[in-house]
Amino acid sequence: MRKYEPRHAQALNTEEMSIFPRISLKPEVTDYLKDVFLNKEVLSSVGHQEAESRFQRLLTCLSHPPSCTCVRVSTHVAPLDEIRHKLEEELRKQMCSSSAEEVSVQILPHPCIPDVLLLPVDGPRPVEKLSSELVVGAQCGSAVLRGAHVFAPGILASPKYMKAGDVVSVYSDVEGKCTRGATSFQGKKVFVGNGVAQKGRSSIFCTDEPAKGIGVQMVEPLYQSPSFDNVLPGLVFLQNLPSVVVGHVLNPRPGERILDMCAAPGGKTCHIAALMGDQGEVVALDRIRNKIERIHQNAKTLRLRSIKAYCFDSAKAVSSDAAQDAEGPPFPPESFDRVLLDAPCSGLGQRPNMACTWSLKEICSYQPLQRKLFHAAVRLLKRGGVLVYSTCTVTLAENEEQVAWALQTFPCLTLQPQEPHLGAEGMLGAGLSPEQLRLLQRFSPELSWDQTETAAPLPCRADRDTIGFFIAKFLKN
Repeated sequence: MRKYEPRHAQALNTEEMSIFPRISLKPEVTDYLKDVFLNKEVLSSVGHQEAESRFQRLLTCLSHPPSCTCVRVSTHVAPLDEIRHKLEEELRKQMCSSSAEEVSVQILPHPCIPDVLLLPVDGPRPVEKLSSELVVGAQCGSAVLRGAHVFAPGILASPKYMKAGDVVSVYSDVEGKCTRGATSFQGKKVFVGNGVAQKGRSSIFCTDEPAKGIGVQMVEPLYQSPSFDNVLPGLVFLQNLPSVVVGHVLNPRPGERILDMCAAPGGKTCHIAALMGDQGEVVALDRIRNKIERIHQNAKTLRLRSIKAYCFDSAKAVSSDAAQDAEGPPFPPESFDRVLLDAPCSGLGQRPNMACTWSLKEICSYQPLQRKLFHAAVRLLKRGGVLVYSTCTVTLAENEEQVAWALQTFPCLTLQPQEPHLGAEGMLGAGLSPEQLRLLQRFSPELSWDQTETAAPLPCRADRDTIGFFIAKFLKN
């Protein structure tokens, strides 16, 4: 195996952006999504050709990473510019350690969001494939495409005699069919770049203890973006742009009591606390106990003390005893000034995602749960309070149809304008009025994905080329 010799790659033409196959879905799921994106309301509005084109672009862009890395900054700890300069220094050190020459780092503040920094992603880059192949799981492969190194637990197969220092081409096992410990794999896989092995094969697969730490340091990733592993952990937090927008749309105020119903791993919880200046109370609930510890860890790292996290089912978080004064859940009705319901969902807006193996039944299983949570959210919200509902999926059933159902089910709720409003309006197909759709915010990368050019200003690309995401804001009258 040859040792690594750095080569300077230039970005490919934008016509060649589609280097991965479209997201792999079960045929029944593809048909379901096609019916969603080619529903009667959409067809009458934009025509069959444009609707079909949008759907095909969606399937393509979902398998590719967004063109920007979004970093949320702890402006409750230090000013944005101060943290920006520290981040530039850290990333310059990181990039110079893997390159023979001085590297410039482009970090721009977002023009509308005061606690966001944007970094361009360089790619796809023309990287030469090697004969030595290492295979990682799909989740690990997606992380590599967004700037991560390969951690040892994500490695599924490696060359038979691989040792530390060997250079390998890294492939992602798209369909999850590679046998752990294999020496080769002929199934469906995609190339994500080249890296230098930090561990030999035996220390990854032939040990009693699970392998830990970096298994492969990526030196020629197909998509180049900085690794944020342990970079200024108390000052910066990697977060998709729409997820940051949610916190601002909720608009928490100092001294308020806020509920985050499905909080783990705590990114949005911590953002809410930071926006309040850590003054007030943010209650975070999640059903899975070990995820609660993650919320505590994130709060501690980001120096936030106003967060109280509990392992509890939010659908059951309303107490039947209105006089109950216990600190934790369940809570009396009308206990919170604002509620965030970032609901469990099918996650079909996540990027990059090269394959989803779920059945149509699994994809469609979230709507009833979301409605149970909605009932609890409305009851827990004070009159005059704000409820924000969000998902990271692209279906109508989990987004606009839930809004239509909520407005019909809860006459006390009215839709509110969102600030900032960076995404598109809501999607046609749920019977909502044009005025109602304009109040919704749907991040729809397929609307402009194939027109995204590296010449466009970074903030413009960042606002358009995101994960698929949905936000609705309600006032309880």
